[in-house]
Amino acid sequence: MSDAFLAEGELTVRGRIQEASNAVLYCTVEHDGRSAACVYKPVAGERPLWDFPDGTLAQREVAAYEVARACGWDLIPPTVLREGPYGTGMVQEWIDPPESSDEVPELLALVEDEEPGPGWKAVGFAELGEGRTALLVHADHPRLRQLAVLDAVINNGDRKGGHLLPGADGRFFAIDHGVTFNAEDKLRTLLWGWAGEPLPAEAVEVLRGLRTALADAAPLAARLAELITEAEIEGLRARVAGLLRSGRHPEPSGEWPAIPWPPV
Repeated sequence: MSDAFLAEGELTVRGRIQEASNAVLYCTVEHDGRSAACVYKPVAGERPLWDFPDGTLAQREVAAYEVARACGWDLIPPTVLREGPYGTGMVQEWIDPPESSDEVPELLALVEDEEPGPGWKAVGFAELGEGRTALLVHADHPRLRQLAVLDAVINNGDRKGGHLLPGADGRFFAIDHGVTFNAEDKLRTLLWGWAGEPLPAEAVEVLRGLRTALADAAPLAARLAELITEAEIEGLRARVAGLLRSGRHPEPSGEWPAIPWPPV
């Protein structure tokens, strides 16, 4: 689905996703005889957060998509900012689940072993109650690793397991990027398995291109200036530069809870 289709089509609300913390509406968008499902998050339905200005979550969702697209990573479904039935909001392509559960990639798990098995990375031990613990692990998956780099770049403060949606062909997509781009370090994620490890060569090359794309007056920088503040853009540039300087995945700072709660 193209950005233009989402931005220009007629938006019709079909229902509400009840379990979401903010207003999330299931919609259809119709344009030139075509129809597709999408999600609409009106700014008017956002709950205030103490560490983010009111009414900015939709813009941050779009900014995250713009950065992911600039990286050449189709990790986030097409996302636009537009007017809808309840005012300005974020509209994003709906991801249909695979027809068969066999197509759903296993990305996160709790295991009773002390160390992760082959193909898995350890996050840490989780309390299960009654004195029981289990090791939280995530897949050592190249697409998941791209997402870990992207989250470090956009300073994602809420990367939960439930924000990873399975799609077709064994792929998955990442959603819910309203709590991003804070000028202060807010990285909170379940994807710490690569912490401290060298970045893949592909990620380093992508970050170099992103550094160029974020230069003053570059199209991406100009687009982000419509969505987030100058201080937040400077923070974004600083994080990209820091990753290139270290050449490694970031580690928890210790100044902010490293794992989101609840983790799903």
